Amino acid sequence: VKNQLEGKVGKTFDVFTAVEFKTQVVAGTNYFIKVHVGNDEFMHLRVFRSLPHENKPLSLHSYQSSKAKHDELTYF
Repeated sequence: VKNQLEGKVGKTFDVFTAVEFKTQVVAGTNYFIKVHVGNDEFMHLRVFRSLPHENKPLSLHSYQSSKAKHDELTYF
């Protein structure tokens, strides 16, 4: 989903490392992921994974920018 995020925010990330995640089961799975994007900057991503029989790629549903390493990863 890195390319999807870069397209939405209009910039590229040299660093893109997941450091924490939570899941929520729906009609598929929502992943809430804390991602280190360089320096002291973090972003929280909400990524949706559809059910296997739907055969769809992962999709970036939404994101929160300007997060810090200590910010709690919550459902959004």
